[in-house]
Formats: sequence, C-alpha cells, structure tokens
Amino acid sequence: MEVEGAETTVLVPIGNGSEEIEAATIVDVLRRAGAIVTVASVETDLVCTMSRQMKFVADCHIEECTDKTYDMIVLPGGMPGAERLRDSQPLINLLKAQRANRKRYAAICAAPAVVLKPHGLLGGVACTAHPGFTSKIMKLMSKGDCTEGRVVIDEGVTTSRGPGTALEFALCLAQQLFGDQKAKEVAEPLMIPPTERPDLFPREWPGLYPPPPPRPTTPLTPEPKSKGK
Repeated sequence: MEVEGAETTVLVPIGNGSEEIEAATIVDVLRRAGAIVTVASVETDLVCTMSRQMKFVADCHIEECTDKTYDMIVLPGGMPGAERLRDSQPLINLLKAQRANRKRYAAICAAPAVVLKPHGLLGGVACTAHPGFTSKIMKLMSKGDCTEGRVVIDEGVTTSRGPGTALEFALCLAQQLFGDQKAKEVAEPLMIPPTERPDLFPREWPGLYPPPPPRPTTPLTPEPKSKGK
C-alpha cells in the first residue's frame, strides 16, 4: 500500500481499438479511490476510437509521459488496441522501467498476451488473459495454470480476463494501492453483486447464470439395531 498522504499516480494508455468498458472502469474506479490517473494516447491524435466505436479523449500523448514515474501502469485490452499499445516504444520503455524498478503494472483481456508477453514482461509470473489469448501464455505457466482465474496477482503484476472482470480487476488495483478499507469504500456504492445471493425480489432479473436451486436433502434413516439372539 502506498504511503498515506502521498500522491498515487497511475498511467492508463489507450489506442485506437482499445476496449472501452475496461478502460473506463479502470480510470473510474482508481479515480474514485483517489489516484491521479493519466490517460495517455499512443496515437498521433488525443481522440481514440475504441473497439466499439466510442471515442475517448486522452489527457496527453504517451511521449509526454516518458520523463515521469508512476506507481502503477494499467493496460486495457481490446483489439486492435492491444497491438497499438504493443507497438508503442515509449510505452514499452515505461513498462520495462516499471519492472526494473519493481513497481506495479497490470493488464487485462488481450493485453497480457499481446503487449506484455512479446516484450518479456510476463516471464516467471503467474497470469491470466482473455480465453481467446490464453494459449499464447500457457508456456509461461511455471507456477501452475492460473488462466481460469478472474484476477491473478503475482510479483507486482496483476492480470485479468475481460470486460466482465474489469470491475473486480480495478478494485483489486485500488486495494493494492490504497488498502482494504478504501477499496471497500469504493466498492460499496457501486453495488457489487453479493457473493451469497439472497432470494430474488418480485420481478427481479435472476441474471444470465442464476445459481441452481439447492439440492433437496433426504434425512438419513438410521439403520435398525440388530437384535441379539
């Protein structure tokens, strides 16, 4: 956890084709937690057209970040956005410096396999990625297969699977930077689904994958005691 009172800085790079749910969730949650988040474009334009054609306006270009240090660098996924990040030499230099200085970095969806792996930033680290990209990182699993994990943390590197895990991923990053209490304060008004689902209210949507009904339990009938002869 970072020192209380110190500014906590996070860099979130984006490019054309980055995944908008992931990018927005990362920035939103970490800013709610109190981080100074810089969104940097790896494109020549500050306006990036995301993977579903939404347009995000970055705070600056990635070249303006190269003389700065960050407590964490977080990569959204999406295609071809992850490839745009992979091919940004200023970003890769920042990531390599992050690793050399034992500072945190994180990636979600396609980014672990497409950005981190080709540049040697996943070696020896337990990690996960989007199911469409896990085959690219399987050979790195020296600590066991973690690819089914929704959010995986190892040696300061955090990875996750996709848009559906983005909120958990971002809260995990907030917890690492600010501690349990702050992460819980951020999570509470976001209405995170409870782990234990209570009975549904009338007309409430059960979700796409409602839990199966509990199995009926049959009480065991004690065996009759054998009568002695």
